[in-house]
Amino acid sequence: MKEAYQGSCLCAAVSYLVLTAPKAVSHCHCSQCRKSHGAAFASYGSVPRNMLRILRGANSIKAFASSPTAVREFCAACGSNLFWSRTQGEFADWVSIALGTLDTPFLPKKQKHVHVDASAPWYAPCNHAE
Repeated sequence: MKEAYQGSCLCAAVSYLVLTAPKAVSHCHCSQCRKSHGAAFASYGSVPRNMLRILRGANSIKAFASSPTAVREFCAACGSNLFWSRTQGEFADWVSIALGTLDTPFLPKKQKHVHVDASAPWYAPCNHAE
């Protein structure tokens, strides 16, 4: 196994293993991501669904269809957002992992902010060098 990343929800009822490095790392500012995470944006990385293994707590994962083409999965016990995926189209066989749930350190080679035009009005990017 080349790369593997372990993750879990806040209460540890759900744990998972990703068998490859997440790709297409993005920080999404759309209203659905903001609402589902309760934050200015949500950070995700995507992998082919066959590279995700649920190690524990599959029965604790609940799904919510947030639109006709997207499903979000979360832990029913603690509410941690875990995954989202498309239900149809080009990337229906991929799953996006909420990067905040990774337990194994992960440093993406590239990342981008998306749907910035939908940013929360109270969000202002800051310079972390200060």
